[in-house]
Amino acid sequence: MRTGTQAASSRARHGVCWLALSLLVASCSISSSEIEAVTIQGTAVPPVPTLDVKRVQAGQELYTQYCAACHGLDLEGQLNWKLPKADGSYPAPPHNSQGHTWHHPDELLLEIIANGGDPALGATMPGFGEVLSEEQMGMILDFIKSHWGEEERQFQWWVTAR
Repeated sequence: MRTGTQAASSRARHGVCWLALSLLVASCSISSSEIEAVTIQGTAVPPVPTLDVKRVQAGQELYTQYCAACHGLDLEGQLNWKLPKADGSYPAPPHNSQGHTWHHPDELLLEIIANGGDPALGATMPGFGEVLSEEQMGMILDFIKSHWGEEERQFQWWVTAR
């Protein structure tokens, strides 16, 4: 469990990242596909990749089949997802821009899809690695990413690429 100081430090780091990313986005008048690699906090990051429409559509079908029952058809998550239930577990979080999924790199998100959530953190999500291929899990993640705003996509790409 994080201490108050650790949580504050983490929030401060995210704040610095957001500030740098916001300044970068605000200073650009060209589309993200035309942006050259940038350096944020000493890390060079290529432009955010464009999502493939066919992968997103396939991911939507898989998401509907395997994820929507808990995370919602519109990726809205369950009510009070930030508050533990009586048993100490947490409700399913949203995967849209209102949630925290975009705070994590692809590697971690794919690991969670494959192996499930960490029970030590109050997660009850099952793993789908025995049912879905790596390609299918990537398609689900692409579908989720397609519901994030531009700033969330850029930040998530930065934490993935660094």
